Amino acid sequence: MGDQAIWQTEGMQKRTAVRGMFADIAPTYDLLNSLLSLRLHHRWRHFAVLQLRLPAGARVLDVCSGTGDFMRPLRKAVGASGHVFGIDFCLPMLELAAKKGTPGELGLGDACRLPVRSESLDGVSVGWGIRNVPDIDGAHREIHRVLKSGGRFVSLDMAIPRSRLLRPVSLWFGNRAIPFVGSLFGKSQAYTYLPKSAQRFRTRDELKESMEQAGFAEVGFRDLFLGNICIHWGVKP
Repeated sequence: MGDQAIWQTEGMQKRTAVRGMFADIAPTYDLLNSLLSLRLHHRWRHFAVLQLRLPAGARVLDVCSGTGDFMRPLRKAVGASGHVFGIDFCLPMLELAAKKGTPGELGLGDACRLPVRSESLDGVSVGWGIRNVPDIDGAHREIHRVLKSGGRFVSLDMAIPRSRLLRPVSLWFGNRAIPFVGSLFGKSQAYTYLPKSAQRFRTRDELKESMEQAGFAEVGFRDLFLGNICIHWGVKP
């Protein structure tokens, strides 16, 4: 990777760099996630799962599953008769998910090449993952492929507030406060990548368009946390 910053990488280089970064921060990931979100990320995940409208007994996949925090509300939604799967490309994150007793089956996999049969799932979730994949459009197409007709997709990720008053505050917090907190744990580069990647991320409308081009219908989005978080959803016709 040389002197190139992680947030400037693309394609296979980005895949390798981001996987290595998440492997490095895995031991402190849950703690910092709770600190930086004021523990609200659990509430946001619960809201996201509601958008999937999962019936009892459904089959659902969490892509970019990380340490598995999306899988508990998914399990609650589908009940004991349902099937919950988690896929991530970073083994240390999955190992932490397993140690936490995550309720579901975990496996290594790439969001752009899901090891899942076509039209086999009722729902797919992604939490803070689409921003990190090297091919966002390809990931959306893969998620569309594995869903049954009528299956739903929901994605939570970082965003830049649309308010002209809030945007400078958000940018200051991302460029100054988050890297500082990361540096206290010796992870300043990783926690510089996270806000930088959000600032380089696609807009709300661009993500909506990507989902529609992948084949999703009824695509919508909603801001959370004063516009610093945005949730997108869609259904496979």
